[in-house]
Amino acid sequence: MNSIYKRSVVTLGQFIIERQADFPYAKGELSRLLRDIGIAAKIVNREVNKAGLADILGDIGSSNVQGEEQKKLDVFANEQFISALSSGGECCAIASEENEEMIQISSDVSKNARYVVCIDPLDGSSNIDVNVSIGTIFSIYRRVSLSGTIQLSDFLQKGTEQVAAGYVIFGSSTMLVYTTGRGVNGFTLDPSIGEFCLSHPDMKVPKTGTIYSINEGNYVHFPEGVKQYIKYCQVEEAATKRPYSSRYIGSLVADFHRNLLKGGIYIYPATAKSPKGKLRLLYECNPLAWIVEQAGGKASDGYGRILDIQPNSLHQRTPFYIGSSEMVKLAEEYMARFSQK
Repeated sequence: MNSIYKRSVVTLGQFIIERQADFPYAKGELSRLLRDIGIAAKIVNREVNKAGLADILGDIGSSNVQGEEQKKLDVFANEQFISALSSGGECCAIASEENEEMIQISSDVSKNARYVVCIDPLDGSSNIDVNVSIGTIFSIYRRVSLSGTIQLSDFLQKGTEQVAAGYVIFGSSTMLVYTTGRGVNGFTLDPSIGEFCLSHPDMKVPKTGTIYSINEGNYVHFPEGVKQYIKYCQVEEAATKRPYSSRYIGSLVADFHRNLLKGGIYIYPATAKSPKGKLRLLYECNPLAWIVEQAGGKASDGYGRILDIQPNSLHQRTPFYIGSSEMVKLAEEYMARFSQK
C-alpha cells in the first residue's frame, strides 16, 4: 500500500490530549484553554479569508491604547478571542493590545479559573487591506493572586513564568504554532475538515541564517550598534554566505515565522522616535521569545535576555532582537561595542 494512505493525521485537539501528562498540575484546564484559542483562531481565519468580499476591511474610525488606528478586523478578532476565552471557563482575565485595561472575566464558569492570557489579536493589521500575512500572538500565565479581584501582578510576570505561548499566522495557509516548554510544534489548518493538523513537529530554528529583517527606512534613527551590524550583513564574504538577504514584511508574526523556518534575525531596535522600542513585551515579545528559545534560538533586547525582563506595565515596550542564536548573539556584541544602553 502506498505510504500516503498509512500516514495518520494528528489534530491539534488530539495532540493536546496526548500531551496532557506534561501538565499534571493543570488537570485539563490548560488543554481546554489552548483548545478555546484554536476555536477562536478558526473563526478569525474565516473572516480574514473573506475580507475582500465583506464589509470588514479598512478603518473603524478609532484608535487603540497605543494610538494606532484600529482596523475593522482588529476589533472583530479582539471580540472573538475575548468571547472564546470568557466562555471557555479556564481564563480569569485577559490583557489585549486593543484594550487599555485588563479585562476581568466575572462569569460563574470562570470564577475558579487559574490562568490569565495576554494577546495581540491581530498582529500586522496595517497589512490587512493589501492582503499580506497577518497573525495572532498569545501568552498564558498561571494566576499568582490568591482569590477575588484579579491583580495587575497576575500579568506583570517575567516571560520565564509562561506556561504556554503561541501564534497563529493567516497566510497562504493558516498555521498555529505553540509551546508549553517542551519544544515547539506547528499545526496547519485543513479547511476540508476544519481542523488544525500537525504539520511541523518539533520545530527547530537553524543556528544561523542568511536573512535579516529590519525596517531600513528608519536607518538614520538606529543605534550605532545596529547600523554596524547591518553593514556587517551587507559585506560580501563567501565563508559566512554574506551578503545576507534583507526581508521585511512589516507583520511581526510573518517575519518571525519565516526566520523560524529558514534561519535569520528580526530586529526592531530602539530609535530616536521610539527610545524604548515599539513592540510590546507582554503579548508580542515574551511569547515569541519563549517559542524561539524552545526551538533553539535566542531573543534579546540588544543587551540581555527578553524573558528575564521584569514587566512594570501592561503595554510596556521593548527593543527586540530575535531569531537564530548565532545571529542574535553577534548583534548583541555589536550593540555592546558601539552603543550605550
